[in-house]
Amino acid sequence: MMTLRQVEVIRAVMVTGTIGGAARLLNVSAPGISRLVKYTEKSLGVRFFQRQNGRYFPTAEARNIFEQINGVYEKMDDLTEIISKIGRGDLSELRIGSVPSISQVMVPRAIERVRRRYPELRIDINILKIEEAVDYLLLGRGDCVAMSYRLEHPGLDFLPLASGELFCIVPAGHELAGCKQVSAKEIIRYPLIGIDPNDPYGRIMAEIFARNKLDYDITIRARFGTTVCALVKAGLGIAVIDQFTVAHGGYPGVDLLKIVEPTRFDTYIAVKRGAPLSLHIEHFIECLRSEMRAVGPVKAAPRKPESRPRRETTPRNK
Repeated sequence: MMTLRQVEVIRAVMVTGTIGGAARLLNVSAPGISRLVKYTEKSLGVRFFQRQNGRYFPTAEARNIFEQINGVYEKMDDLTEIISKIGRGDLSELRIGSVPSISQVMVPRAIERVRRRYPELRIDINILKIEEAVDYLLLGRGDCVAMSYRLEHPGLDFLPLASGELFCIVPAGHELAGCKQVSAKEIIRYPLIGIDPNDPYGRIMAEIFARNKLDYDITIRARFGTTVCALVKAGLGIAVIDQFTVAHGGYPGVDLLKIVEPTRFDTYIAVKRGAPLSLHIEHFIECLRSEMRAVGPVKAAPRKPESRPRRETTPRNK
């Protein structure tokens, strides 16, 4: 039986007609080629070449073998092409889901990095409600989901992404605009947008209000962060939103205020338990984690010096 190395050397000699040519083709030494040709002929009991004036001519038997060798090389070329396509992502699809808060800014930045490494990878992105994530993974519709919190489920595993904070957002020109920080007690003085107590982020804020025995009123509810930001920018109220939605200037026209009370939260990637992760999925998770951890604490603008008396604002709760 011939090894792949012997096949490679015999073919190189047949193609070039000389030992030296085969050595240059394979980028090895000529004596090594000569020894391997002799060893192969001796071990197989087949004479591959006739030597004439320093050139090697294939024997009649070798011509039949050469046809088979070329067939092997064609298969090797096909294998090389498939491996190359896999390396470019041409034969694969990355199917990811994400809750809206992470999909707005973080996922596109991670996908841009994935695309650089796998330029031909097909990508399918789904924006999911938290309650949709379980079926999305267990029914095989997607490979992973970026989540704003983890839940207990026997069929899912949760991999840590990054920690973040909530911020209060106000429209430009608002009387709180430019403040360095704001307390929960100050927040409830204004119409609130989008803080649903059943939402993971809304739950954090609701707990702060409850802990401080503060009543609050949600005048407008909107599920997606982009909608919340647009409503705030339109001057319809203020809101509490996660830092990843507004990272990297994700929504201009609103000011960020740090909340005095602690609002830390953790984010995760959910995957189906026991399901192997492809290189593409692992790379996406690595890129997303890197992007989210690089955000770090969002810095609110320092309080601007007041050049005019502060307007009187009737508190919503007394």
